[in-house]
Amino acid sequence: MSLLRSYLRVSLVTRIIVGFLAGAAIGGLLWYVSVAFDMKDSVQQAMRYASPFGTVFISMLKMIVVPIVFFSLVGGAASLPLQKLGKVGGKVIGWYFATMAFAAVLGITLAKLVNPGSGASLEGWKELVKQFGSQAESVAASAAPKSLVDILEKLLLDFFQNPFNALANGNFLAIIVFAILFGISVRLVLEATSDPAVKAKMTMVIDLFDAAMLAMNKVIGFVMNYSPIGVFFLSMVIFSVYGPVIIGPYVTVLLGVAAGILFMIFVAYPLLIALVVRENPYQILSKIREAMIMAFVTRSSAATLPVSIRVCEQNLGVNRELASFSLPLGATINMDGVCIHLPMFAILAANMFGIQLGFGDMALMTITTVLAAVGTGGVPGGSLMLLFIILGAIGLDPSQIAVIVALAIGINPILDMFETMANVTGDILCTYSVGKLEGLVEKPSLVGDGGIAGRSSATIS
Repeated sequence: MSLLRSYLRVSLVTRIIVGFLAGAAIGGLLWYVSVAFDMKDSVQQAMRYASPFGTVFISMLKMIVVPIVFFSLVGGAASLPLQKLGKVGGKVIGWYFATMAFAAVLGITLAKLVNPGSGASLEGWKELVKQFGSQAESVAASAAPKSLVDILEKLLLDFFQNPFNALANGNFLAIIVFAILFGISVRLVLEATSDPAVKAKMTMVIDLFDAAMLAMNKVIGFVMNYSPIGVFFLSMVIFSVYGPVIIGPYVTVLLGVAAGILFMIFVAYPLLIALVVRENPYQILSKIREAMIMAFVTRSSAATLPVSIRVCEQNLGVNRELASFSLPLGATINMDGVCIHLPMFAILAANMFGIQLGFGDMALMTITTVLAAVGTGGVPGGSLMLLFIILGAIGLDPSQIAVIVALAIGINPILDMFETMANVTGDILCTYSVGKLEGLVEKPSLVGDGGIAGRSSATIS
């Protein structure tokens, strides 16, 4: 018990960082042993016993994310007066699409500067294609639609589904649409009636969802205390299996994507925050580092959502209704990191297969990237399927696309870490900025790491 108390006394951020670094170091050492002493099979066998301790952490996050999305969105939409919801919702969605468009342009610009694959020989990549080709076939079998019309059709169909089926299958677009419609309906009844009994019933519905979220916060606490252990095993398995193979042949792509995402996080976002809310953006970033680290490790915006909501409410003082509305929505549709990532592989493919891309192709790529990114669903590796859309749009045939996807699989775990961190950072900063503009952030705007208890006292009118 004393050991457990000592463990819990250390800050969660410190525990997560230590878990990640320790896991990466041990995983890298195991990879070296497997290569130097020809023990690859033994190391991989050992990792089969270790990996469940990491994958169970992802499963725990997935266990709580669907009820959190549903409860928080219903409560958020029902608690915000309709006039305020329309105004806030418009700003949130507009912010998300504007930053995704900027990220896509940034990704294309960086890709043209880095020019990955220029002068590369396709033969030189065959060994890596062999390693990941079977996985590429698996991705291809469940690939997303391949044209702009198909994307729009799929999005519309995903919006409206049986809500119970959507909840069971984790279809976040359908969950979000139904939860917002249900919450708005509760609010409509509440604002339209003068009957005290009906008002009391609708208030009871709002209180019920608020109480459900309070209970879920306790579940989140249990899961988060396991997170450093899960992070340790996740990083150990990734680095022990892939080693430098995951980085070496793709260094230009990796550096290009990482540079773009780090520019987005530490330059573009801060400039936007400084202009919009006129505060020190780096102080804000320091307050959300826990969510950024969790996103980096789990590679899932949806799985990081519990931490994002808690950090946004407690460390930034954002009103709960706004956080409950904006963050689940962002986890599904706001994919800034993906918008930087995808153009890099599109330019790589164009260079490798000798395809000339003009200004019109770049403009189409920007639009397609933004629309396609909305459908990634905030899950690890979701961007792989989107490669089929982007690469198909620039004229690659299925066999050529399979080669690029096979190559992308090799580096995807690393790129996923960076892009998910950008996605989650963008979600939180958007929520905070809109909250400041709408007066939905507590005073003082930045509270201590200890957080604030219960519902934010910022008034909604």
